[in-house]
Amino acid sequence: MSEMITADLVDLDLSADTKEAAARALAQRMVAQGRVTDLEGFLADVAAREAQMPTGLDGGIGIPHCRSAHVTEPTLAFGRSAAGVDFGAADGPADLIFLIAAPAGADDAHLTILSSLARQLMNAEFTDALRSAGDAAAAAALIRGDEAPTATGEGAGGTADAGSAQSAGSAQGAVGTPQGAVGAPQGAAAVSEDTAAASAAASADAAAGSTAPAPGATVADGSAPVPGATPGERPFRVVAVTSCPTGIAHTYMAAESLENAGREAGIEVVVETQGSAGFTRLDPAVIAAADGVIFAHDVPVRDKDRFAGKPTVDVGVKAGINRPAELIAEVRGKAARGEASAPAQAPSGTPVERAGDSTEGYGTKLRKWLMSGVSYMVPFVAAGGLLIALGFAIGGYKINKAPSVMDHFVWTQADSWGALLFQIGVVSFGFLVPVLAGYIAYGMADRPGLVPGFVGGSISVTINAGFLGGLAAGLIAGGVVLAIQRVQIPAALRGIMPVVVIPLISSAIVGFLMFVVIGKPIAGAQKGLTDWLNGLTGTNAILLGALLGLMMCFDLGGPVNKVAYTFATAGIAVATPSDSAMKIMAAVMAAGMVPPLAMALATTVRARLFTAAERENGKAAWVLGASFISEGAIPFAAADPLRVIPSSMVGGALTGALSMGFGATLRAPHGGIFVVPLIGNPLLYLVAIAAGVGATTALVVLLKGLRKPSPESPAADPAAQETAAPQGAKQPIAA
Repeated sequence: MSEMITADLVDLDLSADTKEAAARALAQRMVAQGRVTDLEGFLADVAAREAQMPTGLDGGIGIPHCRSAHVTEPTLAFGRSAAGVDFGAADGPADLIFLIAAPAGADDAHLTILSSLARQLMNAEFTDALRSAGDAAAAAALIRGDEAPTATGEGAGGTADAGSAQSAGSAQGAVGTPQGAVGAPQGAAAVSEDTAAASAAASADAAAGSTAPAPGATVADGSAPVPGATPGERPFRVVAVTSCPTGIAHTYMAAESLENAGREAGIEVVVETQGSAGFTRLDPAVIAAADGVIFAHDVPVRDKDRFAGKPTVDVGVKAGINRPAELIAEVRGKAARGEASAPAQAPSGTPVERAGDSTEGYGTKLRKWLMSGVSYMVPFVAAGGLLIALGFAIGGYKINKAPSVMDHFVWTQADSWGALLFQIGVVSFGFLVPVLAGYIAYGMADRPGLVPGFVGGSISVTINAGFLGGLAAGLIAGGVVLAIQRVQIPAALRGIMPVVVIPLISSAIVGFLMFVVIGKPIAGAQKGLTDWLNGLTGTNAILLGALLGLMMCFDLGGPVNKVAYTFATAGIAVATPSDSAMKIMAAVMAAGMVPPLAMALATTVRARLFTAAERENGKAAWVLGASFISEGAIPFAAADPLRVIPSSMVGGALTGALSMGFGATLRAPHGGIFVVPLIGNPLLYLVAIAAGVGATTALVVLLKGLRKPSPESPAADPAAQETAAPQGAKQPIAA
């Protein structure tokens, strides 16, 4: 990675009079250095972040920042304004302005390096040195950590008294050494090392039952013993969590501010920063030993129940930056008065309810229940299907008649290895319907639904009710468990309810219904569906292929796509699937490959119609499409749904219809071009895919070409586009 800030990214005479103008002036320097590919798009992301919360800080600091797909690498630009620019800070305009740009897919190390700058902004000596820097190169070197700050006096943190001088001196060492350098990879661990050191000290203290810190123990940020604590006196202990929407700057600045305030007050402060670089959970022993908790956050605190039952102060992240001493005093006051938050409670509701909105309708919940089962079933389908397909490829088409490998296995014979793979795949397939039913019930009723769900799914296999029977068994099992849980039970029996009573009663009811009441009708319906599929020929088969192709390309991995895929995999989830079922599987996989491959081709033949980020995504889409990952087209569909999705559906329908018409068959449920040797009529199968890709590409290019480009779009000025996206610039791949 190149240096995060250079002299070319520094403006010591910033003349902007508004925060928008300041951001534009600094962003233009990033564009000139090839760090930002689309000026307007990047500024829109900066403005969106600014709209969430002003980025001005007390002490004359402005830190506009964002993560953006238009950023090629983590970058800082610095501006110094004589007149000041209003970034919404309570104490007035900012004269030190840092524009922080992070790629949308920046890795943890890059984001942690950015966070180290945020911590340095809490050091008055560092900010004073920036105010007195004589040239751009010196300012850039100071920010990178190549030079140590030497200025003294008032700064962002106020007048440097004895306590703050100690803090500043410690921070100075971090700035001036490679360990804490903003631009050096070694600095990536600085934040976590502080937390780890404090956690270790507090954990050891708690384990020993000591009332005083051990000699030389690190506290606050791990740099020195807490001042003001007399020997034998246990210091007040605080754990804190900081977080902000972007997770780049405010998160770490609040942590540094709280740690500094704690050090000055003689308080042990250990902070968990829940930022974009991820977070390391505080040691449970540290939390248990804490006397109070401070939440300084603008996004929900993750795993908040860990801190329940303690005196708690809950504020926004900027309060943690601007008034940490007040927060510490407030939490000490609550502890003295015995005010504590409510104790932790067990999670309520089912997995689906906990993951979604409690006001969701029944139809939405039903879809989520079904998708819960499908999501757990698909890995069994992929593993079992590929193993069976490899067994056929190695051992021949009669491998399903081979004896058990327990009775006959010869290490040097290919047939034995083919039989082994085939028989493992068959065992894997045997779990499909039970897993489907079990996890549908789990989505409805949580863990108590698993036992009756698996039992009902296994009965469905036993009575040949198949995939449809598994769906019914899962829904019935979940409903039965929910009904049982509503019954008022004596307190003496509640302890054995989840282990004995609910599994016993629910399994008996589900088993009775599946064996005696609904099993036979469902098995008859399953047989009728199978016979209908086996009878499909000519026009009917082609129409089915077109319909499945439309479904596969409608939402690119969403519920409609999953319905078509599950329908296909259910047909081959047996040891000897019918020819029609294998044709359906081939058509579904072929159609699912079309959208990403078409987007990749379109960005190649008409690059000027796409943004730099889309062109980079197009390169990845070649691999994703070839691997049958339809989601590779999502970035394109999200940016231009009215052109991309209809074009994809046309190509998918054409491919599905041609695949069915050509009679291509597929035993494997996944794999893309990597399982072409296992496909019946492979050459015609590839022709069907190529036809669909060509049709979608042509439509996308045509529709995008008819669109009137805006003056700032890449299509309006190819030369400017190439300037904005220098060769070799990297863009994150959208998920």
